[in-house]
Amino acid sequence: MICVTNRLLCRGDLIGRIEDIAKCRPCGIILREKDLPAEEYLSLAERVYEICEKYGVRCILHSFAQAAVSIGCDNIHMPLPMLKKMTEEGKARFTHIGASCHSLTEAQEAVEKGADYLIAGHIFATDCKKGLPGRGTDFLREICSHVDVPVYAIGGITPDNISEVLQTGAKGVCVMSGIMQCSDVSAYLAALGKDKMHG
Repeated sequence: MICVTNRLLCRGDLIGRIEDIAKCRPCGIILREKDLPAEEYLSLAERVYEICEKYGVRCILHSFAQAAVSIGCDNIHMPLPMLKKMTEEGKARFTHIGASCHSLTEAQEAVEKGADYLIAGHIFATDCKKGLPGRGTDFLREICSHVDVPVYAIGGITPDNISEVLQTGAKGVCVMSGIMQCSDVSAYLAALGKDKMHG
């Protein structure tokens, strides 16, 4: 399971929330705050990286490759247009590069451009994409069967539908709204069956 941050949805203090998540030892935490100015993002990333190191959780920065290099974080998640602009030298600085995809074509292009894992979505209707229907598990299954890298599903994933998601061949799931807004992080992750997932 990968937990994705969104300070605009966060219930309470973001750093406190990230620490609560890190204590539960998910596969990774993506610091997604891509709308922040670069300096603010770097300052936040330093604190989050420290928390992740403390609990042995993979810290993944989002979009800000230079910030990742600055703090020694070797995991980056890039929107596909940004991944396509990265140089080979730039990519070589990272152990893991992820990308988001919304179609099979995007998924294949992301892998071709160096992504070693994908986040595919959104699978089910979600408040983050109000009014947009989910792409569904058939979409997810198609991506999983056509790429040779781990695929994580995102969008509207709940305890009621997570087993359906994992039956598609997905490596795991990403959660954002739920993990940012729940009253009890540990109980939320337990309800999703974090311990049953391979990460």
